[in-house]
Amino acid sequence: MALSDVFLSPLGLAALVAALPVIVLYLIRPDPRRLRLPTTRFLIDAEGTSSSRPLFERLKRNVILLLQLLAILLFAVALAAPYVPATQSETVEETVVVVDATASMTVESGGATRFERAVDAAGGVVTSTTSVVVADAGASVPLRAGTAADAAGTLGRLRPTGAPGSLRTAITRATSLAGENARVVVLSDFAGGSDWRGAVQAAEARGLTVDLRQFDGGGADNVGIVDRRFAGAEVTVSVQNFGREAATRQVSLGGESERVALAPGDVRSVTLPVPPDGGEVRLSPRDSFRTDDVAYVAAPADATVDVLVVSNDRNRYLETALSVIDPVETTVVAPPEPVPAPPEDAYDVVLYTGVDEGEIREEHVAAGRAALSAGGGVGIQAGESMPVGAYGDLLLVDPAAVASNPTLGSPAESELTRDLSFPPPERYVRGQLRSGRALVSTTGGTPIVATDARNGGRILYYGYVESASTFKYDFEYPIFWKRSVFALAGRESLPRLNLATGDRLPIDGEATVRTPRGEVTAASLTASEPGFYTVDGVRYSASLLSPAESDVAAPDVEESTDGGATTRREQRRGPEPLTEFVALGVIAAALGELLALRRRGDL
Repeated sequence: MALSDVFLSPLGLAALVAALPVIVLYLIRPDPRRLRLPTTRFLIDAEGTSSSRPLFERLKRNVILLLQLLAILLFAVALAAPYVPATQSETVEETVVVVDATASMTVESGGATRFERAVDAAGGVVTSTTSVVVADAGASVPLRAGTAADAAGTLGRLRPTGAPGSLRTAITRATSLAGENARVVVLSDFAGGSDWRGAVQAAEARGLTVDLRQFDGGGADNVGIVDRRFAGAEVTVSVQNFGREAATRQVSLGGESERVALAPGDVRSVTLPVPPDGGEVRLSPRDSFRTDDVAYVAAPADATVDVLVVSNDRNRYLETALSVIDPVETTVVAPPEPVPAPPEDAYDVVLYTGVDEGEIREEHVAAGRAALSAGGGVGIQAGESMPVGAYGDLLLVDPAAVASNPTLGSPAESELTRDLSFPPPERYVRGQLRSGRALVSTTGGTPIVATDARNGGRILYYGYVESASTFKYDFEYPIFWKRSVFALAGRESLPRLNLATGDRLPIDGEATVRTPRGEVTAASLTASEPGFYTVDGVRYSASLLSPAESDVAAPDVEESTDGGATTRREQRRGPEPLTEFVALGVIAAALGELLALRRRGDL
């Protein structure tokens, strides 16, 4: 049996070391000298006590030692806190507090937000056992069965989000946390629908007491941005009037603005050019719900992607696919023609397709290497005859021979291949991957689509021989090349850069993210606040784009606030300390020592 099965603090037994000096003192004490007194010898002989019980006499002399050792032993045992398992009963007063922290709770009225009023009210309902559930994007639980002080500290740290959330999910989670006879207190504006009522009924069916506290002041004048779409270098925002009266708003982005008039319930769309590096779409004047008065727009500083296509056999399918991508500016050169000067220091992307080995020059390959060095990309399309020597290490595949009718395996998980179907080519160049990662391969192991990172840039191998492939006729063909060009240029498309609050940021592994509230290091992060986020040097935006969350006016809810906290008796097995009994033993040993000293005549 382990000492912890008997003692709460087994370390207290170390006090037994105190017995050693006591024993040592008794061992080194000098023996008394024995003297014969002839005048009293006849008395001892007469009573016959000279040699009657020597062991008893020894014990009488050492009884003080025994009592001292007993006192030390009992003192050490008391320090170790002995206990026995026992059934204990206690009264539990349990409350589960549900605080709505969705965007609509930031509506202002009378100098305070709904959320601030709800948190203040929550502080008055905490009990000795309190759990806190937050109605946010994930129905988080910052406190489980804490004390009243724990609950007060947790409530003080809560902040509203700028994202929609599910009050129903939060109440359901609170129900699962609540013990028997617990009380669930829901503090919310109850806006955005009534699906939460089913969760309340389920909690009450469990025998729980559910108190509803509504905070719905303000919001009657709300006009908000409820949608945001991108086409080329323009953004279209939809503005809706949720108020009861007609309203007029000025919609502005950068130096452009447009005025819209909205009747109650109206929705109007405004299209504005996206300035370099993005900006903020603002409604003015602002109203009591400020969160949906702003939509954030992230964009690269240079939106144009300059693409150089090097080709002796004009690939009209590729050129057409590139022409429908608004930010792309395409320049085509047929070797041995010289490479036109790039708009900046280097082209963002250089694509090689249908190049004759005898026509390509060093300057054409140098244009691709310059794009890589500038952080751009190079794409090489397979052909039945390719200038393998000229491409050098830019070619990711070591070609062997031309083969036909392969079977393709399942595409690897990648943004380039997401939701795309790749048909098998009629003919292809068989070979092995030199470096990088194959995204689409034949069952024999030949890469059809492969990528690699090189010198700060990116390389793409496109293994479809254009004349022997049906993929060029597929509606997914321009989608693939749009993704490829943006990936090679190191650019995200505007829809990918601009998220809705509640979406997850595209983080690849653990990274440091600059958020509207400061820096956070995480492997996964939800954009819960409107504003700008920077991940690995790329700036993203998040905006509240939810008509349901912007509809902040809610019908009155019949509050049930008169039910006080409920209690229950809980039985549990726990330690029953015996320290006080052992302490009485220490006192008894000390008293025994005093009596022995008095009887011996030392007191």
